[in-house]
Amino acid sequence: MTIAILDRPAGRPASASIGPEDAAAVIGAAERAPGDVASVVRLPSFLSKLRAVEAMAGRPFAALDAEVQDALVLRRLEQMVATLRLNPAWAARLAGAGVTGRLESFAQWQAIPIADKPEMRDLYMGARRGLVVPLSLGGFQTVASGGTSSGEPLETIYSLRELQDSYELAGEFMGRHQLGRFLGGGPAGWVATSLADYQMWSSGTMVGGVLSRIPGINYVGAGPIGKPVYEHFLRYEGPKAFMGITAGIARLCEMGADLDEATRRSLKVALYGSGVLPPSQHDALRAVYPEIAILSYFAATQAETIGLQLNTDNPWHATVPGLHLVEIVDQQGRWVDVDEEGELVVTRLHAHEAPLPRLRIGDRLIRRAPLASDALTTMRFEFAGRSGDIIHLGDSQVSAVRALARLTDALRAFGLDLDRSAEAVQFVNERPARRLTLMVETRSATAMIAPEIVQHLFAEAMIGALSLFNQGEAHLGFVAATGYRFALRLVAPGSPEVQRTAVGKTPLLRDRF
Repeated sequence: MTIAILDRPAGRPASASIGPEDAAAVIGAAERAPGDVASVVRLPSFLSKLRAVEAMAGRPFAALDAEVQDALVLRRLEQMVATLRLNPAWAARLAGAGVTGRLESFAQWQAIPIADKPEMRDLYMGARRGLVVPLSLGGFQTVASGGTSSGEPLETIYSLRELQDSYELAGEFMGRHQLGRFLGGGPAGWVATSLADYQMWSSGTMVGGVLSRIPGINYVGAGPIGKPVYEHFLRYEGPKAFMGITAGIARLCEMGADLDEATRRSLKVALYGSGVLPPSQHDALRAVYPEIAILSYFAATQAETIGLQLNTDNPWHATVPGLHLVEIVDQQGRWVDVDEEGELVVTRLHAHEAPLPRLRIGDRLIRRAPLASDALTTMRFEFAGRSGDIIHLGDSQVSAVRALARLTDALRAFGLDLDRSAEAVQFVNERPARRLTLMVETRSATAMIAPEIVQHLFAEAMIGALSLFNQGEAHLGFVAATGYRFALRLVAPGSPEVQRTAVGKTPLLRDRF
């Protein structure tokens, strides 16, 4: 018996025209276990299988019931496991985990060891011993990760043909379920991105590949964009969406400040693709662009479209059915329940030549109730922070995301509203000195809070944000025993005291040893 990825609400009728067995059968017996590398190269694309199911059902794959979607995804995973066994390194890894024989359930799938980024480096860099199809045959793209937490490069190998398939599927989903209602109803809309490719970091190509495949839009790969070019773009006829990292989206306020109101009203959507955009920046954007919708595009180099925020009034993200298997797992690698927090693990379903099952991306998510409607059935989640955003106070672990939320609430009573005034925040943990500082980039805020009060506010925030493993230590005496001193520093935007990665991202936490 399989484990459904989505729990379909009771009473919703099943798809009348197709059942789970029909969906699974589109990957035929001869394709389920390719016998050699040459057979893998000849496998029909997974996108062609999705299209076959859609033709049978007379509906988009994303609109089909969870049981139907699950059946095809499970059959694809069965095919992937059989393909991996053609590679000696993966065959040994699967056998060592007790994954033998034909994959028949999602419970068996969850026995496959999760791959961390060091293991990915071992399998797909250097000798690239984890590849099923050798690079010598051609048709691949190599991409390096930007490294939000570590800043260290990490290569990923893609099949070029399958990248195009994933662009098509994700672009189609964005047009139908996210951007269509903002950009439709008149002249063709425009979608631009400021993401750029350099140092083998190919977010511009990959996210741009998705954006360019949104049906019925015009696409602009703007790259690093200055004010004159941005103003020129915004004067194009038609509604527009602009995608960038959080810092780039925040800059749109000053970039469009001199434009007339009608031109500013043409920017309908801002998509930010990294981190969290503070409420203060939401307000600033709406002041300049009266009709703007601000939405999150959640991605990683290893999975260019993991989740999309569909509604401005709900921070939850929806996954793209049939694109990736998105798992939110506990410490044993098992799926967490709805409303529980866990680690993000992603498997690219469109990956015959270079499969990488169960890769830990480096983020924490909260699994939310699935969406099940006539138009869309899919998994949903809420972003909970980077996996590396753990503050170490001696031997104890504190969630930086939860600590910041508690500090934000506490500081508001002292006249400092981080939601409204902070453009960026970063904890700096100087471990040898046992000092934790919250750096706040702000243009206007001031803070006259006595050091002893700051110490108390931080201590209470640390207690409230302790990990599950340290809940027994939740008392002020525990914080005092760590010997930590806490500080709050307000600095100007762009301050060198706030550390950024080579690609301009601002990690929430920086450790200094």
